[in-house]
Amino acid sequence: MACLSPSQLQKFQEDGFLVLEGFLSADECEVMQQRIGEIVAKMDVPLHSRTEFSTQEEEQLRAQGSTDYFLSSGDKIRFFFEKGVFDKQGNFLVPPEKSINKIGHALHAHDPVFRRATHSPKVQALARSLGLQMPVVVQSMYIFKQPHFGGEVTPHQDASFLYTEPLGRVLGLWIALEDAMLENGCLWFIPGSHTGGVSRRMVRAPGGLAPGTSFLGSEPTRDNSLFVPTPVLRGALILIHGEVVHKSERNFSDRSRHAYTFHLMEAAGTVWSPDNWSSRELWTILLGRSALRELNQIEAELNKHWQRLLEGLSYYKPPRWGN
Repeated sequence: MACLSPSQLQKFQEDGFLVLEGFLSADECEVMQQRIGEIVAKMDVPLHSRTEFSTQEEEQLRAQGSTDYFLSSGDKIRFFFEKGVFDKQGNFLVPPEKSINKIGHALHAHDPVFRRATHSPKVQALARSLGLQMPVVVQSMYIFKQPHFGGEVTPHQDASFLYTEPLGRVLGLWIALEDAMLENGCLWFIPGSHTGGVSRRMVRAPGGLAPGTSFLGSEPTRDNSLFVPTPVLRGALILIHGEVVHKSERNFSDRSRHAYTFHLMEAAGTVWSPDNWSSRELWTILLGRSALRELNQIEAELNKHWQRLLEGLSYYKPPRWGN
């Protein structure tokens, strides 16, 4: 089991991140890589939905924040691409399997391989050792970090995009499915940066206005000397506090850097912000944690998702988080 020791828990609380080497075996990593290969082989993204993924603020708002393909991906499996992989008509300039930046944001809900990995006994034990009482998976992603042009991820805090009240209720679990070294874009962190609050927020525009999202606040200029590189071997898991500042550099090497990552939210005593880009109001209503208060709003949200809820209940077995 993957329970944290008191010293590991203390280090996570001090630094805002923690490396757990050997969390998955090579065979467990291979199963997920093989499955994602099957998903990519069946990829069929219409020309008008081919979205380049970026963490540069202006590009992010233009490319993702203004497209329904991204904004409605919170409960789906969708494909997002590296910059510069399409011509002006949206046709691929590189082999399609080499063009993908990430697949998100609900692999954990719709694919059995990733559902098992996300709700595995090891993850459950880890969540319990962190003191989580009612953990909910709010999103999942498979990140490719393609050889030679896998994009830079600029300094950010996950809570900027997954905002809760109170803060400190979101936790990232980042699993290296291949070695993540300096050469191919490992993660970098500013230790202890999770204690200063959130500097900016991506919020959803009300009533379907365009663009679909905007930022409140701004990301401050960070001193690069504060960042600590965190190279890890295949199978390692990195715990990431929702407010710790982290980044990764562009991959200039000839090796990819595949990773599977998902975020847990402690639902007990937590409100998921209705302004978040990913509208997850259905399950927050069902948990009694919704920020919606008007009955007509709640009724409309339930009606919108009712059929999907019924479809999900037909196959879903809740994971056992208890002892």
